[in-house]
Amino acid sequence: MSEEGFENDESDYQTLPRARVNQRQRGLGWFLLGGWKILCTSCCEWLAHTCRRKKELKARTVWLGCPEKCEEKYPRNAIKNQKYNIFTFVPGVLYQQFKFFLNLYFLVVACSQFVPHVKIGYLYTYWAPLGFVLAVTMVREAVDEVRRYRRDKEMNSQLYSKLTVRGKVQVKSSDIQVGDLIIVEKNQRIPADMIFLRTSEKNGACFIRTDQLDGETDWKLKVAVACTQRLPALGDLFSISAYVYAQKPLLDIHSFEGNFTRVGLLDLELNRLTKALFLAQVVLSVVMVALQGFVGPWFRNLFRFTVLFSYIIPISLRVNLDMGKAAYGWMITKDENIPGTVVRTSTIPEELGRLVYLLTDKTGTLTQNEMIFKRLHLGTVSYGTDTMDEIQSHIVQSYAQQPAFLDPTAAPKVRKSVISRIHEAVKAIALCHNVTPVYESRTTVNGETEYTEADQDFSDDNRTYQASSPDEVALVRWTESVGLTLVNRDLTSMQLKTPAGQILTFHILQIFPFTSESKRMGIIVREEATGDITFYMKGADVAMTSIVQYNDWLEEECGNMAREGLRTLVVAKKSLSEEQYQDFENRYNQAKLSIHDRALKVAAVVESLEREMELLCLTGVEDQLQADVRPTLELLRNAGIKIWMLTGDKLETATCIAKSSHLVSRNQNIHIFRPVSNRGEAHLELNSFRRKHDCALVISGDSLEVCLRYYEHEFVELACQCPAVVCCRCSPTQKAQIVRLLQQHTANRTCAIGDGGNDVSMIQAADCGIGIEGKEGKQASLAADFSITQFKHIGRLLMVHGRNSYKRSAALGQFVMHRGLIISTMQAVFSSIFYFASVPLYQGFLMVGYATIYTMFPVFSLVLDQDVKPEMALLYPELYKDLTKGRSLSFKTFFIWVLISVYQGGILMYGALLLFESEFVHVVAISFTALILTELLMVALTIRTWHWLMVVAEFFSLGCYVASLAFLNEYFDLAFITTPAFLWKVSVITVVSCLPLYIIKYLKRKFSPPSYSKLST
Repeated sequence: MSEEGFENDESDYQTLPRARVNQRQRGLGWFLLGGWKILCTSCCEWLAHTCRRKKELKARTVWLGCPEKCEEKYPRNAIKNQKYNIFTFVPGVLYQQFKFFLNLYFLVVACSQFVPHVKIGYLYTYWAPLGFVLAVTMVREAVDEVRRYRRDKEMNSQLYSKLTVRGKVQVKSSDIQVGDLIIVEKNQRIPADMIFLRTSEKNGACFIRTDQLDGETDWKLKVAVACTQRLPALGDLFSISAYVYAQKPLLDIHSFEGNFTRVGLLDLELNRLTKALFLAQVVLSVVMVALQGFVGPWFRNLFRFTVLFSYIIPISLRVNLDMGKAAYGWMITKDENIPGTVVRTSTIPEELGRLVYLLTDKTGTLTQNEMIFKRLHLGTVSYGTDTMDEIQSHIVQSYAQQPAFLDPTAAPKVRKSVISRIHEAVKAIALCHNVTPVYESRTTVNGETEYTEADQDFSDDNRTYQASSPDEVALVRWTESVGLTLVNRDLTSMQLKTPAGQILTFHILQIFPFTSESKRMGIIVREEATGDITFYMKGADVAMTSIVQYNDWLEEECGNMAREGLRTLVVAKKSLSEEQYQDFENRYNQAKLSIHDRALKVAAVVESLEREMELLCLTGVEDQLQADVRPTLELLRNAGIKIWMLTGDKLETATCIAKSSHLVSRNQNIHIFRPVSNRGEAHLELNSFRRKHDCALVISGDSLEVCLRYYEHEFVELACQCPAVVCCRCSPTQKAQIVRLLQQHTANRTCAIGDGGNDVSMIQAADCGIGIEGKEGKQASLAADFSITQFKHIGRLLMVHGRNSYKRSAALGQFVMHRGLIISTMQAVFSSIFYFASVPLYQGFLMVGYATIYTMFPVFSLVLDQDVKPEMALLYPELYKDLTKGRSLSFKTFFIWVLISVYQGGILMYGALLLFESEFVHVVAISFTALILTELLMVALTIRTWHWLMVVAEFFSLGCYVASLAFLNEYFDLAFITTPAFLWKVSVITVVSCLPLYIIKYLKRKFSPPSYSKLST
C-alpha cells in the first residue's frame, strides 16, 4: 500500500469499495448476470414491509402487580427460534428449495412433460426424482424444526415464583406478563427485563451477573428501589399504588442481529457450476437443431433436445449433498474425541474446511474467568506459588507476636524488615478492594429469612466472595489462604480475622472506585483498635508509577510478569494524620457540591493525596486459560488461520491474555493503537501503524469506530496483514460489524466462536458460528451452527471434520455431475448418428434405476472417503492451507470431469454401436450395462481410503442390476444378455473406457503425488 494513501488531501480519502460500487453500470449485462434477482428481491422486500409494518414503539406505564391495567397488549415472554409455523412450513420450504437454480430448472422440465408436443418419456421419470428430493428436504427441515421447538419449549417451561395477592404461585417463563411481580431465587436466571424492587438483604443490595448481556461473569452490585425495599413484607407491595414509567425500547446490547438461514460457499460454487452446465445444455441443443438445418418446427425440437439433455444437470445433486451433510453432522456428533459437540445447522459442515479468519471472544472462550494469585514481589524478594507457605508463616508470626513485632528492638533488623513488609503488603491487599463476603442465611419454618447476631459467626465453610472484578476476589482469597481473612463488610466498615482468630475492625472513611480512565482504586480506612488512618491504593503500573516513591525495580518486574501473561497490580499506602484527613474531607465534600466541573474538581482533590505514596508490593494474577488453549491456537496458526480476539474487557487485560495464550508469540511486537477521537488523529495513528511490520495490533472499540468511519478500507487492509488482532472494549454490534467487514473486504470465510449472549450477533454474522456451552449460559450455544464444550475441540472440528466434509462434498458433487454428463454425452452421440433425432436413448425405469438403485449407494459411499488420517491432519495442520484455496471444487477440476465424461460417454456409445449386431435393443443392452459397470469402477477409482461399507455398496448395486435384468425384458433381449458375446463386448467397452484413467491416476501419483500422499507414505 502506498504512503500517499494516507498523506493526500482529506477530500481524496474515499472508501474504495463504495467508490467501486458507484461506478458500476446497470445495463442489460447487469440485468442478465444477476440484476433480475436483485430487483425481484427488492420488490419482495418492499411488499413484505408494506404488508407487515412494524408496530411503532412507545413509552409504557406499568402498574406493579397489575398486568390487566396495561393500556396495550404486549408480546408473550417466550423464546422462539423456529423458522416456520404450521401454515408457513410447506410454502417456506418450497421457496427455500426453488430459489436454487438447480431445483427450479427441474421443476420447469417436469412441468413441460404435461405438454404432448415436448413430452419425451414417462411422467414418473421426471416427477419421481423431483418428488423424492423435495420429500427428503421436507423431512430434514421438519426434524430440525422439531428440535428447535423442543429447545424453545425447554427454555420457556422454566418455572418461576409469581407473587399475587393470594401468595406465591408457580408460572412458566413464557407465561410471565408485563407488570407481574416475580421472585428470582439465588442462582436463578432472570427471565425478562425486570426492575429490582426488593431483596432479602437489609441494605437492599444484591449481586447479579450480566453474562448474557456483556459476556462478563463478574458479580455486579445492584441496589433495590428505596421505597419498596423499606416495606416490612413482600405482600405490602400490593398495598401501595405504584407504577413504573419506562421509555420506549431502544437498540442496545439487549438486541441481537440474526440470519434467517445459511448457505455454504460450496453450495454457491455448485450453483454456479449448474448454471454453466445449463448453458452447455442449451448450446448443445442449439447445435443439434442447427445440424438438422432448422427444418420443420425447430423451436419445438429445440425444447425437446433441452429436455433430452436435462440429465446434464443431475437432480440428485441436491439430495446427495444434503444427505451427505447430514452424515457429516452425525459423524461430528459421534466423535468421541470431541464429546458433547452438537451440530445445530446441518447445511454448512463443509464450511469448517474453508476458514481463513477465526474471531474469538476472550472471557469464557479462551479463559475460564477464574483468577489465581501467582506472584507477590516486594522489590528485593519475590514469592511464587511454591513459596506461599513462607508468607503464611510470616503472617502467623507477625500476629502471634504482635507486641514484639512492633517493638524495633525485639528482632534482628533484616528479619524485622521482611516480616513487616509482608505484613503491610498482605494487610493492604486484604483492605483495598470492593469485595463483600456472603454467608448462607438461615431460614425459619415459615420460610422467612432470619436475621440474628448468631448469623455473624464468620464460619469458613459457607463463605463466598462477591465483587465486580474476579481479580479482587482472587486477591482476597489469597489473603485468606495466608491467614488474613475478610469476614464481614458493609457500607461503613470491614472486619478481618487474624490467624489466631482475633477480629480486626476497620471503618471505611472514603472509597475511590476503579475507572477505565484512572486505572486505579483507593480506600481510606481507620483502624478501630489504634485509630490510625491509612490511605491504600492499587492500580495498573502505568497509573501508579508516577504516584509511588522512586524505585528501581517496579518497571522491570512489571515487564517480567506481563511476559508471563500475568495481570499486574501495584499496591501502595500513605499514612494520614487526623488533621490531614479532616482537611482532605472538607475539600473533597466541597468539590462534590460544585455545580461546574464537578468531576474535575473531585479528581483534583483526590490527586492531592496521591503523592509520594509508599510502594508496598506488586501482585501477579493469572486468568486461567481453558484447557489446551495454547497448543490449539498454535495449531490454528500453522493451518493458516488468522485469529482475531474481540472482547469487551479492558485493554490491559486483553493484552495480557493475548500474551499468555500465545495468541501473540513471544518474538512478535505489539502495536497498541493510541486512542483517537477524530479524523486527524486517526490519520496520524494509521500512518504510524503502517510503518510497523509483523506486529500484532491492539485497538479499542472507540478508536476502531473512528477509523472505520473515515478510513474503513485502509484500516481493514492494514489489519489483515497483522499476524493477530485484539479488539478490546467491543460492543456486540461492533463484533458483528468486524465480521462483516472481513467478509466484504477479503471475500474469505469467517468463523466466530463465543460463549455469552453478547457473542450471538458475532456468531450469526459469521459464515460459520461456533458456540461454547459454559458458565455464561446456553444463548451462544443455541444460536450457533455448531456447539462445543471446550475451545480445544475446535482444532479437531476444523482440521479433521472440516477437511473431510469439504473434500467429500466436493468429490460427491463432481461425481454426481459426471454421472449426468456421461449419459447426456451418450444421448448426444446417439442423436447425432441417427440423423439428429430428438428420441431418448433410455426410457422409463432404466433412467430412474440409473439415478437411484444402480449407482446411488456406491456414489453416496464417497461420504466415507478420506485422503488423510485424522492423526496426520492434526500432526500436519499446514495441509489445511490448501483447502482454503478451493482447489477441490473449481472450474479446473470441473472441466477435467467434463472431459472424462465426454471421453467415456463417447467410448460407451460408439463401442456399443460398432459391436451391436442386428437389432437396436442390443445397443441399449450393451451400452447400458457398460455404463453401470463404468460408474462402479469410477467410484472405485475415486476412492482414496476404502471402508467396508463402500465394498458392500459396490457389490450390492451390481447385484441389484444383475437381479433386475430378469424383469427388464421390455428394454433388453434376455436371450442375448446370457450369451458370451454380450459379456465380451461389454467387458471390452468397459475396459477401454476406464483403463486409461487408471493408468493416468497411477502415473500422476507416482511422478506428481499430492502433499498428503507424501505424508502418508
